[in-house]
Amino acid sequence: MIQPGDRFPEVVIQHITDKGIEKTDTHTLFGTGRTVIFAVPGAFTPTCSERHLPGFVEKFDEFRARGVRVACMAVNDPFVMQAWTRSQAVPDGLHMLADGNAELTRALGLELDASAYGMGIRSKRFALLVEDGVVTRVFVEAPGEFRVSTAEHMLERLG
Repeated sequence: MIQPGDRFPEVVIQHITDKGIEKTDTHTLFGTGRTVIFAVPGAFTPTCSERHLPGFVEKFDEFRARGVRVACMAVNDPFVMQAWTRSQAVPDGLHMLADGNAELTRALGLELDASAYGMGIRSKRFALLVEDGVVTRVFVEAPGEFRVSTAEHMLERLG
């Protein structure tokens, strides 16, 4: 599992933009500056759609005011992420990332086997702070929890 002090893995990922779906590498997204990346087990799932993403949407301007980019990732295909982005009124600048084959999730060591629920391999619910390509904070939720990866928790930990 990724730890503070580790370089953020370099993986090509699908980035949902106002122009559509674009492939980009994580070095371009996370190589400079400060970014909070949070992951949800699945777009359109209850906690993810009712609390997790909405919390970051609501607090997005506070992150921006602190000079911190925000990215949301899920192991879903880019078309699902595009539809979820629209349905959640995600503001411009909040990066939505589709990790359809769980490549980034596996590189981070944060995969979750949700096969028992018919969902296959997904991402654990987590939030990371990445500064100039290096992970400085790691918060991974215990199964069924939603406490340490919230927008509020991350804002408190930015310093």
